[in-house]
Amino acid sequence: MNRVRAGVIGVGHMGQYHVGAYMEIHYVDLVGVADIDPQKVEAVSQQYEVMGFTDYRELLPLVDVVTVAVPTRDHFQVAKDALEAGVHVLVEKPIAPTIKEAQELFRIARDRGLSLHVGHVERYNAAVQELMKIVTKPLLVETRRLGPFVRRVQDDGVVLDLMIHDIDIVLRLVNSEVKEIHASGLSFYTDKGDVATVHLTFESGCVATLTASRVTQNKIRTMAVSQEDFYVFLNFTEQDIHIHRQATSEARRTREELRYRQSSLIEQVFVHRGNPLKLEIMEFIECAMNNKCPLVSVDKELESLEIALVIEGILREKGVITS
Repeated sequence: MNRVRAGVIGVGHMGQYHVGAYMEIHYVDLVGVADIDPQKVEAVSQQYEVMGFTDYRELLPLVDVVTVAVPTRDHFQVAKDALEAGVHVLVEKPIAPTIKEAQELFRIARDRGLSLHVGHVERYNAAVQELMKIVTKPLLVETRRLGPFVRRVQDDGVVLDLMIHDIDIVLRLVNSEVKEIHASGLSFYTDKGDVATVHLTFESGCVATLTASRVTQNKIRTMAVSQEDFYVFLNFTEQDIHIHRQATSEARRTREELRYRQSSLIEQVFVHRGNPLKLEIMEFIECAMNNKCPLVSVDKELESLEIALVIEGILREKGVITS
């Protein structure tokens, strides 16, 4: 592959991860970074010995691909400017705060023959990729994405900040139309929703329960899937999968007590652990430079955002979200 000139717009917490990932890819030249905060620009540009800009538009003529890691409210304008400048764009999730803006970005990308990639990094988690091979007919899916509140993340509520990762995975895993959506939650640190529990019922009959929290003082990232003949437990953080098969249970009553017994065969799936963000960026560059189709279609990209926005609408109607 020919050398690729890359840039990063927005060098906050997530943007700096992208900077580091680009630097690890041998065929990429990280040209520069941009941010409205001159101190961040100076610190990152000096650390990685690249150019720094406080006006991202000055970076665009110098690059082939760019990551957009600015606050969600600015995704549309920044990504639009980059696409109109002829640059392939990886924009962090959610792609935009509205379906209309997301559709417009994809239209511009299509009309100009450019790649527009949405940064759902969990798709590139090796355990998730193995899960997609294992599960064929899910009956019950349970996800938990919990952690403490981080003050730098106040632009989005917990649904667009955290739960959208699991919405994206569940929609691909179940591969069926959503029939019903029920949601509840609470706001504690912000007025945008800091806890949400969502029940999705699919046309296939599968039921999914998704919980996301920014008020939990322990970081938990798990998914459990029940199929007719096995149960799969996935740990996103550890990139680890266990399959439980042939489970049996029985209860025996003695004079003194009631005892329960359960037995099953547990398999641990070998997962080649890698850096999901680096893999995501490499896939993005391959799509951009070699005109390869992305992992997820435009319709599926829009579906995960649409479901997330419907959930936020339900929470807003219930008074959980007040902003």
